[in-house]
Amino acid sequence: MRFMRLGAPGAEIPAVPTREGQYRDLRPVTADIDHAFWVTGGPQRVQAAIAAGRLPVLDATGERIGAPIVRPGAVLCIGMNYAAHAAESGAAPPEHPVLFYKAPNTVIGPNDNVLNPRGAHKLDWEVELAVVIGRRTRYLDSPDQALAHVGGYAVSNDVSERALQLETSGGQWSKGKSCETFNPLGPWLVTADELEDPQALGVRSWVNGEPRQNSTTKDMVFTVAELIYQLSQVTVLEPGDVINTGTPEGVALGGRYPYLVPGDVIEMEIDGLGRQRQTVRQA
Repeated sequence: MRFMRLGAPGAEIPAVPTREGQYRDLRPVTADIDHAFWVTGGPQRVQAAIAAGRLPVLDATGERIGAPIVRPGAVLCIGMNYAAHAAESGAAPPEHPVLFYKAPNTVIGPNDNVLNPRGAHKLDWEVELAVVIGRRTRYLDSPDQALAHVGGYAVSNDVSERALQLETSGGQWSKGKSCETFNPLGPWLVTADELEDPQALGVRSWVNGEPRQNSTTKDMVFTVAELIYQLSQVTVLEPGDVINTGTPEGVALGGRYPYLVPGDVIEMEIDGLGRQRQTVRQA
């Protein structure tokens, strides 16, 4: 299944897009795609409601697409998880996953504007596979257990301001990652049962229609399963939490492309997970 949220910020309606091009209203089943949705077996309840014909058609004409989940409890991000991106950043591939956090309120709709912070001059894009946790996850015994704890997958843009991240951060990256609008997510959340292999997905981005990133998740240093396993040893992953799994080469930090400026258009997509598009505006 694919889950979406449609409507104005703060007033989104949870929905399921159908193969016939319609949208089904999920409010008879759940108030939103939130922590409680996963804890109470939301996907299974939605499947039952669809089979029973209990979900009315939702008129989505002209509606904004919101992030496919409510603000998560945590946004965990993995740095330098593609060897070529680590190289363009001037680093060797890490021996252990590099973890940093983004503020949960950075999560916005996939086509909302990205705001360039006041005084910022090194705004960057990063297309990433986002993993949404579906079950409470702690102290897994092996990576083999990890994918059973995934609720779904989505396209994520880990927007970064590199001066704040690297030059004035004191070594902690979150300052350059947590500005408002710095995590467009969606358009859909695709449930784990519909994604056969998270390590076989094409990952691409464009700026102003020109190609920037073009890679595949098979090139990750640490697989999705390995990341979830290792994170479960150092923190408790809660239903609805988001893991950004890293970005491939082709960002402005590598020096081949200019940083973003107001008016630029960012587009990105991942196989099977849809496409998003943002315009950069000045905060």
